[in-house]
Amino acid sequence: MLPRTDFAEIDDASEDREELTLCMLASGSKGNCIHIGSGDASILVDAGLSGREIERRMEERSLSPDHLLAIVVSHEHVDHIRGVGVLARRFNLPVFMSSETANAALSAIGKIPCLYSFQPGIPFDISPFRIHPFNVSHDAVDPVGFTIGMNGSHIGIATDLGVATGLVKQYLKACNLLVIEANHDVEMLHNGPYPWPLKQRIKSRSGHLSNEDAEALLRDIMSPNLKHVILGHLSETNNTYSRALKTVKQAIGDGGITISVARQDCSGPILKL
Repeated sequence: MLPRTDFAEIDDASEDREELTLCMLASGSKGNCIHIGSGDASILVDAGLSGREIERRMEERSLSPDHLLAIVVSHEHVDHIRGVGVLARRFNLPVFMSSETANAALSAIGKIPCLYSFQPGIPFDISPFRIHPFNVSHDAVDPVGFTIGMNGSHIGIATDLGVATGLVKQYLKACNLLVIEANHDVEMLHNGPYPWPLKQRIKSRSGHLSNEDAEALLRDIMSPNLKHVILGHLSETNNTYSRALKTVKQAIGDGGITISVARQDCSGPILKL
């Protein structure tokens, strides 16, 4: 199936939604999935758990798969696409990804009802959401982060990136809610059980951000608009929730910003903007 670049077929939801919501269904090396919603319209950003598990976690938060409009994919690694094909076929959902990611991912995803391609740097609409993909540095063929906006509220998602480039910071600065990576504690990674080549990959510009990197990123993009920060993609071997929070909290001080850690084993609360 060839990628499509027109989005009119699913741009049919009401534009009267006023509340943008986010629920972290899962985050980590075993699977990633984020639910973005507004009223009875919603999308998934990545679907890296099994389809059955994603449905179960949505049900726990009273989120209906019948309200899903699409699945948007950041890159082709299995912890981001494991459930894409199953959910797309089960609920007749279109899937959005870059053409290069599609070439790398479709053999694993299998047949899907409809594929739409996007280009990093060019926004597109899945009404009522405006989605803006941007390039990130990671060891995938064409990895992206996203900002997702609606009625003046913006969510920024940037995990799986080895370095926070100026471009990444530019996109994240205006956001009200951020999902940023705090993958590893530098000391734990250095002294941990991973083989040296894997440690080098994780620390590289195409690997993952450390707690210290996340803290530095947050310092650079802090603004009065920012209300919530979620730390994502924590390593179960090379990090802890307490270490990540302690390090990254140094960037926000007592600025009135809430900060939390997304979990691998269960979904998080629904946050509203």
